[in-house]
Amino acid sequence: MSSWVSYAIQQIQADYNRSSDTHLFKVDAPALQHVDLYLKDESTHPTGSLKHRLARSLFLHAICNGWIREGKPVIEASSGSTAVSEAYFAKLLGLPFIAVMPDTTSSQKIASIEFYGGKCHLVSDPTVIGEVSQRLAEETGGHFIDQFTYAERATDWRGSNNIAESIFDQMANERFPVPSWIVMSPGTGGTSATIGRYIRYRCVDTQLCVVDPENSVFYDCFMQGRRDLTLSCGSRIEGIGRPRCEKSFVPTVVDEMYRIPDAASIGAMRALEKLLGRRPGGSTGTNFYGVCMLAARMHTQKEQGSIVTLMCDGGERYAATYYDDAWVAEQGLEIEPYEKQVLTFLGEGLWEPL
Repeated sequence: MSSWVSYAIQQIQADYNRSSDTHLFKVDAPALQHVDLYLKDESTHPTGSLKHRLARSLFLHAICNGWIREGKPVIEASSGSTAVSEAYFAKLLGLPFIAVMPDTTSSQKIASIEFYGGKCHLVSDPTVIGEVSQRLAEETGGHFIDQFTYAERATDWRGSNNIAESIFDQMANERFPVPSWIVMSPGTGGTSATIGRYIRYRCVDTQLCVVDPENSVFYDCFMQGRRDLTLSCGSRIEGIGRPRCEKSFVPTVVDEMYRIPDAASIGAMRALEKLLGRRPGGSTGTNFYGVCMLAARMHTQKEQGSIVTLMCDGGERYAATYYDDAWVAEQGLEIEPYEKQVLTFLGEGLWEPL
């Protein structure tokens, strides 16, 4: 093993040892006496999102496979958050980094990538970011790290303090320590694969619900049992949803799926801002709307238990989009009914279908 490989692995492990686990906090829902709701706050990672875990795993996986080499560029296809985290690890190792992203990616994410020394290669067609990334890797002699292929295999789903193990450890002393449901939205599909596999590995009575935004094929692939479906456009909710069924999505570990309207994602995100006193991102809104749908079902059927989901990132990256009323209006989204629906349910226990 080369001295640089040893150095790189030690640097990543040292960075991991400097980081603490993310906080799991309970959402205030006065009307739900027998259903407890939890958010695991992944926005507190050094690079501000759940993707920090993925980037660390992808870098270790590629270094140990001999794919990332000293001084050679690392290239990624990303809608933003993964690229921010990978730019951080590339800077840590002194490697050039190029992010291939849709030209609709928020300016805050672009600025974050550039802050860590990365370069952004913007494309108008979000369906070709993988092909462009592979071409850049060939042209530069670098490595296309390819989160959409390797996310589900780069993480040790059996444990090693992965996100699933962390959730169950942190729930151990709660009223309902084994969650009835864990809710996750798919970007690569890697996190839902890790959680679904870990649930089976632990032999616990927990179900996995995956919630998909508009303009994404994961829901249809799950419902139809197909992997060949494609779309010609990308998701409006950054970080989740894909126009093709990525290799890291493992539908066989998913118990149930919902498609969440974009207006519901943003409305639930705005409702959470009022509940938490801080701004979550759009994918957190997608997650939480799915949580509320399941909680409403449990509440109506007089079931008891807990539901856990993730705060994937913070809302500061979306000040010019999801938190900008003018942008929301330009998109033709009616978010107020969904925001009211969520707040009324949590406060009064009434879920009014929209």
